[in-house]
Amino acid sequence: MKGIFEELHYDGNGLIPAVVQDAETGEVLMLAYMNEASLLKTLDTGETHFWSRSRQALWHKGETSGHFQKVHRIIPDCDRDTLLVQVEQTGSACHTGHRTCFYSEAHKEGAGSRPISDVLGTLTRTIHDRYVQMPEGSYTTSLFRGGLDRILKKIGEEAGEVIIGAKNRNREEIAWEVSDLVYHILVMLQEEGVSLQMIADELEKRFPKKSKED
Repeated sequence: MKGIFEELHYDGNGLIPAVVQDAETGEVLMLAYMNEASLLKTLDTGETHFWSRSRQALWHKGETSGHFQKVHRIIPDCDRDTLLVQVEQTGSACHTGHRTCFYSEAHKEGAGSRPISDVLGTLTRTIHDRYVQMPEGSYTTSLFRGGLDRILKKIGEEAGEVIIGAKNRNREEIAWEVSDLVYHILVMLQEEGVSLQMIADELEKRFPKKSKED
């Protein structure tokens, strides 16, 4: 094992926690543990492998369920005792069938307290499902069937509504119209095969993180 992974600090059982995150939306999917062997297997195959503390054995995520995790990147934290594993998730990450293991809320401040990354992730997956399945009666389906010109026309209309809301200095109206615009932009991105990760990468180029010295 080379480079930064040589600096990892495993616990007394030779394990290190691995936080698994959706590479595109930022949604936290699950927490598992790796040892050196499972990390090597993950790096070698490009799919997540973990160490099962209950079975005392290596396990390949998705081997029985088909819900594999394609690894995009692995990032150690500053203390080198935790890993952030960013993946492309097939199906559900949780054995209960939920998309994420973190689906139970112990505390919620209000209806708008979900992180925007979670909301955008859910909406993006829903739009993708509509694109693949094309269910009858769905407005999203009608947009895809109408083609790019119809989608772009709606984006133009919604952009105009955002301008009107801003001119009215009405925050609720702005939030409503921007939500409509974002939805239609996400539909266009799906139609054109542009992922949110591509948008994030482009924004990162324009607005890179500042170093501590800056």
